[in-house]
Amino acid sequence: MRIHRGMLLGPILLLFGVFLLLRGDLHFGTGSIFAYFWPTLFVLPLGIFFHWLHFSVLGRRGVGVLVPGGVLITVYGVCQIAMLLDNWAMMWPGFILAPAVGLFELYWFGGRNKWLLIPINILAFLSLIFFAIFSIGYMLGKLSGGGSLIAFVLIAAGALLMVKQRKETI
Repeated sequence: MRIHRGMLLGPILLLFGVFLLLRGDLHFGTGSIFAYFWPTLFVLPLGIFFHWLHFSVLGRRGVGVLVPGGVLITVYGVCQIAMLLDNWAMMWPGFILAPAVGLFELYWFGGRNKWLLIPINILAFLSLIFFAIFSIGYMLGKLSGGGSLIAFVLIAAGALLMVKQRKETI
């Protein structure tokens, strides 16, 4: 498979455009690009390398390289989102999810050892719980100011009415 310029430049331009929308007031230089996009520059290529190594070079006998590959790709996503949104406080549970993703890739592309599902499910569940707790805490912190609290109450009331109406029709 031949990689052309659009395959590499497209995602970079897309990421840069989203970054400008989120933080349009920044002055750009080499330092700010490294400061905000270090996960894309350093972590993502390593994760892609491990996946390439398995799928192109080693094949079935190198299934173990998918564990660090999955971990690095997940860590890349967590770090890049946290850097762009400046929200490490809410994104940290992704680091608990990272080994679950790596182990799931080992399970999926390896011999489908059912015992791998135990740590995968424990780590994924813990990550989901922490994401939920910290997301709700973050939203409640943001909603504690006047008009937003009213909007939250209206949304909750509407959802309750919809659930109540559905139960009555069943």
